[in-house]
Amino acid sequence: MPAAPAVPRVWYVAYGSNLGADRFRCYVAGGRPREGARTYPGCRDRSEPEGSFSLELPGALVFAGESGVWGGGMAFFDPHRAGAVACRAYLVTAEQFADVTAQEMRQEPGGELAQAIGAALPGIEELHRLGAGRYETVIRVDTRDEIPLLTITNGDLGDLEPAAPSAPYLRSIAAGLRESHGWDDARIASYLALAVGADVVWPTASVLEAIQQSS
Repeated sequence: MPAAPAVPRVWYVAYGSNLGADRFRCYVAGGRPREGARTYPGCRDRSEPEGSFSLELPGALVFAGESGVWGGGMAFFDPHRAGAVACRAYLVTAEQFADVTAQEMRQEPGGELAQAIGAALPGIEELHRLGAGRYETVIRVDTRDEIPLLTITNGDLGDLEPAAPSAPYLRSIAAGLRESHGWDDARIASYLALAVGADVVWPTASVLEAIQQSS
């Protein structure tokens, strides 16, 4: 009997709270992140990512809209602004990527939206709009080992009002930056304080204080 075809894999590129493996695991295996206000159902396939690596992408971190999980602004990747965004890529199946993206848009894993995303992967060459929603645009940012690196963001960031992130959200992102990039708190505070949306409300000293607080 011939071997079953390999399940297509993609690199899911995170830049917000999913920089932390435990936080990302809530999307994969189900669960509620520390200090978060939402319990995630998880993916149909709850297998751990096959690997991960850290990287930086040209662009900027932007906070806008309102997060139902953390309160305050949500993190988005803006590839059109100058700067660099700290990221972490997880090697997952196309199905897992589809289910993670569906959960970001408050849709059920395995549902109509997840199936549509799965059908489009991994053939996305640049960007692909999934429809209306907070994280409705998939961007192919690069390739590694002939596997596409894909991230999700909002395709109309210019239409969103910048909004300051909450302290719990900053702590979650900071934990992921320590884990994935090995940054110290001073560097993390400087990076987050420069982000659009955080820059007016969160000076570096205030970010530093917030991320050093225990929940």
